[in-house]
Amino acid sequence: MLKYINNLDSAVVVLHEIYGINEHISNLCSHISNCNFDVYCPDLLNGIGSFDYSEEAIAYTNFYRNVGFDRAVGQVKVLLKQCRSKYKHVSVVGYSVGATIAWLCSKEINSCGGVVGFYGSRIRDYLEVRPKCPVLLFFPTEEISFNVGSLVEKLSSREEIQVKVLQGKHGFADPFSRYYVEESHKKSEAMMVKFIKDAAV
Repeated sequence: MLKYINNLDSAVVVLHEIYGINEHISNLCSHISNCNFDVYCPDLLNGIGSFDYSEEAIAYTNFYRNVGFDRAVGQVKVLLKQCRSKYKHVSVVGYSVGATIAWLCSKEINSCGGVVGFYGSRIRDYLEVRPKCPVLLFFPTEEISFNVGSLVEKLSSREEIQVKVLQGKHGFADPFSRYYVEESHKKSEAMMVKFIKDAAV
């Protein structure tokens, strides 16, 4: 697990993509720490290291074969319970599969004070979830596997959920991705930080 402990009263749990704790996630954790939060980033791949973006197919297979949403959600719930016993406020930030895991954790009463999800495409498989905390979801304008507009319409009608669609493709907020869009990254990052700060009030 990657940690930044400043002994503050608010913490953020960061959930990585299928690639593991890579440079993007490490830099993000450092940035959130500098915004006056303690940060915990669990290794959902259980010690096998991170995958390069060129290994997308291998990383995808590894996640679904050796990790899966049920196991990852269970692991994160344990961490959230530990954090809730130590901190006044706990938020969760997730990317891709990490966003879907965060979404699944949002249905638990008192598990966290807020959830931010970036391009959680598999959220579409769990629309029965009714979040028990404020949720901010970011989606790109373009997705290969589903209709963004249709999903956004379904989610936007729910209380507690804010949905933002920003220019780009899956990966727009990752400076190391070939789909990086600087403007969309800056906008989403500013909104993310404001959201988790507001959730900690």
